Amino acid sequence: MEAVAKLRNYPTSPRKMRLLADLIRGMQVEKALAVLEHNPKHPAVPMRKLVLSAISNWKQKNEGGDEGQLFVKTIFVDGARTLKRMRPAPQGRGYRVRKRSNHVTVIVDAKP
Repeated sequence: MEAVAKLRNYPTSPRKMRLLADLIRGMQVEKALAVLEHNPKHPAVPMRKLVLSAISNWKQKNEGGDEGQLFVKTIFVDGARTLKRMRPAPQGRGYRVRKRSNHVTVIVDAKP
Protein backbone atom coordinates (compact mmCIF):
# COMPACT_ATOMS: atom_id res chain seq x y z
CA MET A 1 0.00 0.00 0.00
CA GLU A 2 1.56 3.28 -1.09
CA ALA A 3 2.01 6.39 1.04
CA VAL A 4 2.14 10.05 -0.01
CA ALA A 5 3.98 13.09 1.35
CA LYS A 6 3.70 16.63 -0.02
CA LEU A 7 5.85 19.73 0.31
CA ARG A 8 3.97 22.93 -0.50
CA ASN A 9 5.24 26.39 -1.48
CA TYR A 10 8.96 25.74 -1.08
CA PRO A 11 10.76 28.90 -2.22
CA THR A 12 13.08 27.64 -4.92
CA SER A 13 12.46 27.35 -8.63
CA PRO A 14 10.78 24.17 -9.86
CA ARG A 15 13.59 23.64 -12.36
CA LYS A 16 16.19 23.36 -9.58
CA MET A 17 13.99 21.01 -7.55
CA ARG A 18 13.30 18.79 -10.59
CA LEU A 19 17.05 18.12 -10.92
CA LEU A 20 16.95 16.42 -7.51
CA ALA A 21 13.63 14.69 -8.16
CA ASP A 22 15.05 13.13 -11.33
CA LEU A 23 18.02 11.81 -9.33
CA ILE A 24 15.95 9.76 -6.86
CA ARG A 25 12.98 8.68 -9.01
CA GLY A 26 12.63 4.89 -8.87
CA MET A 27 15.41 4.39 -6.30
CA GLN A 28 15.33 2.32 -3.15
CA VAL A 29 14.46 4.62 -0.25
CA GLU A 30 17.70 4.01 1.68
CA LYS A 31 19.80 4.79 -1.39
CA ALA A 32 17.74 7.90 -2.16
CA LEU A 33 18.28 9.21 1.37
CA ALA A 34 22.03 8.65 1.06
CA VAL A 35 22.13 10.48 -2.30
CA LEU A 36 20.20 13.44 -0.89
CA GLU A 37 22.30 13.60 2.26
CA HIS A 38 25.52 14.05 0.26
CA ASN A 39 24.10 16.31 -2.46
CA PRO A 40 25.45 19.89 -2.30
CA LYS A 41 22.30 21.53 -3.75
CA HIS A 42 20.33 23.55 -1.20
CA PRO A 43 16.89 21.93 -1.91
CA ALA A 44 18.34 18.51 -0.98
CA VAL A 45 17.62 19.10 2.72
CA PRO A 46 13.83 19.60 2.44
CA MET A 47 13.62 16.84 -0.18
CA ARG A 48 15.32 14.42 2.25
CA LYS A 49 12.90 15.42 5.02
CA LEU A 50 10.01 14.85 2.60
CA VAL A 51 11.19 11.32 1.78
CA LEU A 52 11.54 10.60 5.51
CA SER A 53 7.98 11.87 6.00
CA ALA A 54 6.71 9.57 3.24
CA ILE A 55 8.44 6.62 4.92
CA SER A 56 6.81 7.53 8.24
CA ASN A 57 3.40 7.79 6.53
CA TRP A 58 3.95 4.35 4.98
CA LYS A 59 4.82 2.87 8.40
CA GLN A 60 1.59 4.21 9.88
CA LYS A 61 -0.48 2.76 7.04
CA ASN A 62 1.26 -0.63 7.02
CA GLU A 63 1.74 -1.87 10.55
CA GLY A 64 4.48 -4.50 10.67
CA GLY A 65 5.48 -4.07 7.01
CA ASP A 66 9.07 -4.48 5.81
CA GLU A 67 10.44 -1.03 5.07
CA GLY A 68 13.56 -2.49 3.45
CA GLN A 69 11.56 -3.07 0.26
CA LEU A 70 10.42 0.56 -0.07
CA PHE A 71 11.21 2.53 -3.20
CA VAL A 72 10.29 5.94 -4.59
CA LYS A 73 7.39 5.02 -6.85
CA THR A 74 6.50 8.52 -8.05
CA ILE A 75 7.95 11.96 -7.48
CA PHE A 76 6.92 15.11 -9.27
CA VAL A 77 7.48 18.84 -8.92
CA ASP A 78 4.85 21.41 -9.85
CA GLY A 79 5.16 25.16 -9.97
CA ALA A 80 3.50 27.07 -7.13
CA ARG A 81 2.79 30.75 -6.70
CA THR A 82 5.22 33.26 -8.13
CA LEU A 83 5.98 36.43 -6.21
CA LYS A 84 6.49 39.36 -8.57
CA ARG A 85 8.96 42.00 -7.43
CA MET A 86 10.43 45.08 -9.11
CA ARG A 87 14.13 45.72 -9.46
CA PRO A 88 15.52 49.17 -10.25
CA ALA A 89 16.75 49.53 -13.82
CA PRO A 90 18.44 52.31 -15.80
CA GLN A 91 16.61 55.48 -16.80
CA GLY A 92 13.85 55.20 -14.22
CA ARG A 93 12.51 51.87 -15.39
CA GLY A 94 11.93 48.76 -13.33
CA TYR A 95 12.62 45.16 -14.28
CA ARG A 96 10.31 42.45 -13.02
CA VAL A 97 11.87 39.74 -10.84
CA ARG A 98 9.87 36.52 -10.56
CA LYS A 99 10.54 34.69 -7.29
CA ARG A 100 9.32 31.18 -8.00
CA SER A 101 8.26 28.44 -5.60
CA ASN A 102 7.14 24.84 -6.02
CA HIS A 103 5.10 21.91 -4.74
CA VAL A 104 6.72 18.46 -4.46
CA THR A 105 4.78 15.19 -4.16
CA VAL A 106 6.48 11.91 -3.24
CA ILE A 107 4.80 8.48 -3.33
CA VAL A 108 6.62 5.50 -1.82
CA ASP A 109 5.57 1.87 -2.09
CA ALA A 110 6.95 -1.57 -1.28
CA LYS A 111 8.16 -3.80 -4.09
CA PRO A 112 5.91 -6.84 -4.54
